Parts: sequence; structure tokens; C-alpha cells
Amino acid sequence: MRGKAPVPVLSAVFLLAAALAVPGCSGPQDSGPGWTAQPDVTPSPAGPSAGSGASPAPATDGASATATAGPSPAATAAAWKTFSDPAKTVSFELPQEWIAQSVTPDEGTLPGALKIEVKKPDGTFMAALRTGLPPSAADCPESVRKPYTVISSLPVDVAAAGGEGTIPPRMVFRVIQGYRFFGSYGITNVVGGAGNQACELRNVVRGPAGKGDWSFGDLVSLKAFAPDEKVAPAKAFDTLGQAAEYVEGSADFANVQRMLMSLEIKN
Repeated sequence: MRGKAPVPVLSAVFLLAAALAVPGCSGPQDSGPGWTAQPDVTPSPAGPSAGSGASPAPATDGASATATAGPSPAATAAAWKTFSDPAKTVSFELPQEWIAQSVTPDEGTLPGALKIEVKKPDGTFMAALRTGLPPSAADCPESVRKPYTVISSLPVDVAAAGGEGTIPPRMVFRVIQGYRFFGSYGITNVVGGAGNQACELRNVVRGPAGKGDWSFGDLVSLKAFAPDEKVAPAKAFDTLGQAAEYVEGSADFANVQRMLMSLEIKN
């Protein structure tokens, strides 16, 4: 069962404190490219826009944040579709005009892996669903860890493998501090880092043995980029307040949040 929960965002007071403490078919469309023939896409009615009032637990695990209700977030798209891969092992909702396309999985993924990219009609990349990801764990010396903040965190009803270093799955928007505040959204059940310090923040959910992990978000992992590195598709902000404003008021984020939280994995 998929829940449509409200978007919690950090209050201005919390942000100030954090800043001080942590310097197969086509559907109708109006314009743009058509749907790829391989997926099944069926229309679905637009759900209500998210309201206000949820306050998840404090940020002790890297995927929860102390939050208070803010202004009503941006409304989602008026018309939605449901995407399914050819084998019908995964499905999710997305705005009517957005485009979902199966592409070649990344090198090193397990046999049977999927990679489905979601873009806007103008070609703007919004998210990718990747399955069959091999487990990974990188060393993270304390000297190179960066402070991070959880801006938004909502529970997601998906199956996930547990174990050490995991939490119940959540759809999160987190920022990590470098020469700017870099933000990324995705589903995760992996702990971010002790003391809100990390080398990278992984938008990954642990999968069953032999199937690999999976990721649904803009990036598999977020890091503090160097000035000469490409940031996109991650976001970059000058302040934590700007990051919170993006979560509160961006129609793109509202649409992405509904899309990610609608994910169903049947196998």
C-alpha cells in the first residue's frame, strides 16, 4: 500500500541553528518526445497535493530530521500515469508529460538489472530507478567527512533487507556541506553517518541476497563536490534556507516525491 504523506521541512529556527552548528504504450501529451514503446503506461488520476503537519523523528540515523510544518508545498501535476517495466516487476506513477525509458544498466550491475530514467519533455533528467546494484562500502576517514543535514524525510512502504547500518526505508532530501550546500533526493534504508558527518550519502535500499541493492533518486550517492566538478543532477544551494525553500515550493520536488513514494517492486 502506498501512502501519500505530507512534506516535512525544516523550520527557519532549525535552519538557523543548523547553519550555526554546522557551518509499452503511449499516452496523450501536449509536447515533447513520446513514450518509449517498451513500457506499459496507464493513466491515473491526480492525487491531492501534500499538506502540512508531519514531523518525523530527530536526525539520528541520517534519514530523519527534526521538522515543523511550513507553508503548503507546491501542488503536483494534474494528470499522472503508471509506468511498468516489460516484465512488470516494478511500477511507479509519474506526471503525464514526463518520459520514462529503459536504458542499458550501469556497468558492474548484476544479471537482470534494470535502469529506468525519468525525464521531463525538455530532456531534463529527474530520476533513475536502478536495480541489481552490487553492495558497496567505502572507507570514510574522519578527516574527510563533511557535515550534512536532512531537510525532508518520509517513510516509504517498500520491502528492504535489514541488518547493521540500516533503517526503515525513507524518501529523503539531504544536503551535504562543501563550498556550497549540495542536495539530493532518493529512497534509502542506509544510515547516513554518525554525528551527521559523512563522506557520501547513499540513495540506496538493500535488496535480498543475490538480487543486489536498488536505487530510486537523482543520484546513487551524494558527495561534497569540488569547484571543478559537475554538480548536476544534484542541486546546489548557497544556504540551508534555500534548500528548504526548494522542498517547500518546488513543483518539480512535489512531483518527484509523489513519484518515488509510489514505487512498487513485485520481485
